[in-house]
Amino acid sequence: MRMLSARAALEALRAGNRRFVGKLGLGSGSTREAEPGRAPPRELPVGQQEPLAIVLGCSDARVPAEIVFDQGLGDLFVIRVAGNIVAPSGIGSVEFAASAFGTRLVVVLGHSNCGAVHATLEQLARPSREQSRNLRSIVDRIRPAVEPLLERTAAVDARTLEQQAVRANIRMSVEQLRRGSEVLEQLIAEEGLRVVGAEYSLETGVVEFLEGEAL
Repeated sequence: MRMLSARAALEALRAGNRRFVGKLGLGSGSTREAEPGRAPPRELPVGQQEPLAIVLGCSDARVPAEIVFDQGLGDLFVIRVAGNIVAPSGIGSVEFAASAFGTRLVVVLGHSNCGAVHATLEQLARPSREQSRNLRSIVDRIRPAVEPLLERTAAVDARTLEQQAVRANIRMSVEQLRRGSEVLEQLIAEEGLRVVGAEYSLETGVVEFLEGEAL
């Protein structure tokens, strides 16, 4: 089994994102143009999974983790949910991958202009009963990250507030994974597991790992 340290896995993701961003400068800017020149995998990964990182990301169709990190089949264990929120099923999925495959890096991947964060800000500003119960469950998980910002930054413009809210939500999800699971806490303390936050820019394609998260 491939057992990469958290630091090595993080460097692999950074390098992959640099490759992805480089491809954006080709032709019309579509990464698809680079695909024909890329060697196909010799065989499909049908045996034991050996993901180098676990990614808890947003369901947004513009942020597929395997593509923005330029990784192949079997390289990432990806959990996607609107707003990259942490729910019991997500924690269980991270626990499973970290325990079963020995993966030592977990990345919470948020992104700019997140619709779930925007919906949360709108709901806090103008409460509506029209949201379904299921959508409210997502908003309610993002709300604790956003409410303190509204209290402290009432004077900032809406765009700045949303940018701050996206990062606050990423950091909250990171802390929930670090502190909300005995399994993950033990792996962090004893096995070198690391949970880090990152933000993908829809405008540039760059993934920025948040300050204070360097390994």
